[in-house]
Amino acid sequence: MDPYSAEGELINLHNHFHQGQYQEVIDYDTSSLSPENAVPAQVLVLRSRIALGQAEDVLAEIKGSKGSELAAVAALARLTLGDAEEAVAAVKKLAETEGENATVQVVGGTVLQAAGLSEEALALLSQHQGSLDAVALIVQIHLQQNRNDLALKEVTAARRWGQDSLLVNLAESWVALRQGGEKYQQAFYVWEELAQAPATSSIVTLVSQAVAELHLGRTEEAEAALDQAIKKDPSYAQAIANLLVLNVIAGKDSAELTAKLQAADASHPLLTDLEEKSALFDKAAAKYSPKVSA
Repeated sequence: MDPYSAEGELINLHNHFHQGQYQEVIDYDTSSLSPENAVPAQVLVLRSRIALGQAEDVLAEIKGSKGSELAAVAALARLTLGDAEEAVAAVKKLAETEGENATVQVVGGTVLQAAGLSEEALALLSQHQGSLDAVALIVQIHLQQNRNDLALKEVTAARRWGQDSLLVNLAESWVALRQGGEKYQQAFYVWEELAQAPATSSIVTLVSQAVAELHLGRTEEAEAALDQAIKKDPSYAQAIANLLVLNVIAGKDSAELTAKLQAADASHPLLTDLEEKSALFDKAAAKYSPKVSA
């Protein structure tokens, strides 16, 4: 059985993680968990610490530890610290010998996808046996590939056996944001419920609510949600990036937010995309020279 399933004792810890409540995961009392769930719980705690910028500490803590699960987490920490080559090499080695391990699949798949190896990530994830974490990551990869049809297929299949799992609801909302139209409202309901309830609110759910609001054209509501997120963490790159987008939509100056985003995450996809488009524009413009009449 999936240790993170609704029937498992890790359901609350698992939900905290996917709601972006990383500190709650770290503070969770795991002393009463059954022995077979000790490692899955440890993995969630370590991944939460990495998400909060503690990758270096995590790597030092688990150095020399045995077990494929911790080896996969170590690879994720290395990737976060900028050592993508070593991280990918470690995951590929794990995939050869421990490809059926659920943690290797999900954490390893995360590393491979982040390194731009989508097909290898999907090949590893396809070995899962009823893991909603694997399904959620597969959905994210398909959406990044602009294969909304495949993402929808995964979610529809998962709904049959995942039922009302939080991850199924989240995955459906991701797909809904790509489908557009009335689906925007459907996605909004999911994120608003999570973002505005004290027990489930986090910077992640607030930013996700704001994204849904933006798609619905509700810029004031989106700004309010992003302001809440930034108050929780002024350096949270995703909140800054979406507020930057909102400012552009509203016709406001975005120079200050661009500088803040560069300080928070110089390699953020939004900045990378802007740099690439700027370079393409300059290249195209260079082909033309102004005609000056005498």
